[in-house]
Amino acid sequence: MTTTFIYWISTALLSWLYLASAFAYVTKGDWVRQALRDLGYPTYLVPFIVVIKLAGIAAILSRINVAVSDLAYAGILFHLILSAMAHLGVQKPKGAVPAAVGLLLLAASFATQNAARNTRSPHAHFATI
Repeated sequence: MTTTFIYWISTALLSWLYLASAFAYVTKGDWVRQALRDLGYPTYLVPFIVVIKLAGIAAILSRINVAVSDLAYAGILFHLILSAMAHLGVQKPKGAVPAAVGLLLLAASFATQNAARNTRSPHAHFATI
């Protein structure tokens, strides 16, 4: 039962983090584009990033297909690692904090998903609490 709570709380917080980020990308376009420029990324990526963030969370929450859900977990993992590295690479460690929090939430969500979901992921082999 505790594992199920950990799954849903971590997944809800991770979803909120990604939804808030996508919302900021849409509503604060100039600020986001400047932040991407500061990190050395092209600004034409903004619409793609919004769609990918929303699709990743939708895949995890809906879990229509376990393989797609696991792929979304992997994509989010790579995104968070690269985000943290980009901020650290330009000497802005405070910008890496949301990515670090996201990594913790992602790990908790992934590790406990089999306890909370009917369709088990073959890749999450962690013991239940």
